[in-house]
Amino acid sequence: MPAPKGPQHLAAPSIKLDPARTYTVTVRTNCGTFTFALDVKHSPKTSASIYYLVKRGFYDGLTFHRVASGFVIQGGDPLGNGTGGPGYSVVEAPPGNTQYVRGDVAMAKTQTDPPGASGSQFFIVTAPNITQSAQLPPDYALAGKVVKGIGVVEKIGALPTNPPGDGAPSPAVVMSKVTVSSR
Repeated sequence: MPAPKGPQHLAAPSIKLDPARTYTVTVRTNCGTFTFALDVKHSPKTSASIYYLVKRGFYDGLTFHRVASGFVIQGGDPLGNGTGGPGYSVVEAPPGNTQYVRGDVAMAKTQTDPPGASGSQFFIVTAPNITQSAQLPPDYALAGKVVKGIGVVEKIGALPTNPPGDGAPSPAVVMSKVTVSSR
């Protein structure tokens, strides 16, 4: 398992992505590769932040530090324990009727952060079927949707964890290379 990158102190990005383009993030892990499309139209600030971090190589070598069975997989923490971030936060509250379903990619936040706050940590919903909601309040900025490799996400979500059911997966799941492309 790679060593955590440690505290990060990046400045918030000022870039804006073209909503007429499609941006896809490809995540290569030791469990396989999956791809998600950024939702630039509905989440422009969140999408721009992820794009910025991917382009900087921020996610390369980071882990999925949390697997909650039948719920979510979570990664993107430079400290590797669920408490780190990039050194900045963006806030983009999702619509009040947001439901988080299988394959949705959303941004993690602390209970004290305002709705829609995000740094670098993201989660992917692994609820058993596409129509089942993860039963989360609409507090988490939506980043996008898995468009390829949902089986890899499910494989990660099925790994044993410590503690059992909701914890660090075994073996460790490392994001070896994360890239973004647009068309």
